[in-house]
Amino acid sequence: MKAHISFSILFGTLLLMACNQEKKETKTILENSKTETTSQSPKKPLSPHTSTMVMIDDAHIHIEYSSPGVRDRIVFGGLLPYDAVWQAGAHMATWIETNKDLKMDGKKLKAGKYGFFVIPNKEEWTIIFNTNWDQHGKDEYDEKEDVLRFKVIPKISEDIQEHLEYKITKTSNTSGNISMSWEKVAIDFPFEVTN
Repeated sequence: MKAHISFSILFGTLLLMACNQEKKETKTILENSKTETTSQSPKKPLSPHTSTMVMIDDAHIHIEYSSPGVRDRIVFGGLLPYDAVWQAGAHMATWIETNKDLKMDGKKLKAGKYGFFVIPNKEEWTIIFNTNWDQHGKDEYDEKEDVLRFKVIPKISEDIQEHLEYKITKTSNTSGNISMSWEKVAIDFPFEVTN
């Protein structure tokens, strides 16, 4: 009889230990699956794709670009060397599309879609509209495909614009302004709708 009671106690103890071990393993599995789910959640892109647009009368002007961050780097004259063509964004070349002819710096930009490039410099920047709008970075950039070039004076600020940002502002029923700012530098230039 004593052996039967001892065996029952031993069996009960082993059963209790097995249940406790199973609870611990289940808890560990659940904790691990939470960690995996958290670590697999999608990361925010470092250079998110974005756009800006404006309607001026019946003219639709649209800019698409990827917006890199400064991330504690020296951008102009560092990450991006002076006097070299830059696609004015990250990844694919920035592009501008207009359904009406525009006039900039006294020159005509015909309705269409264009790659937007710049050549940064401390004193002045070169603004470039190029027919090849669908390219990675400036990999296929060819100066022969430029349709419009002009110079602007950059504005320097003490404040840092963390992410590259374009704005198109309506200034009248037939005119507007395009601006780009990043790091401590901003450029802008006016345009007129001509048809």
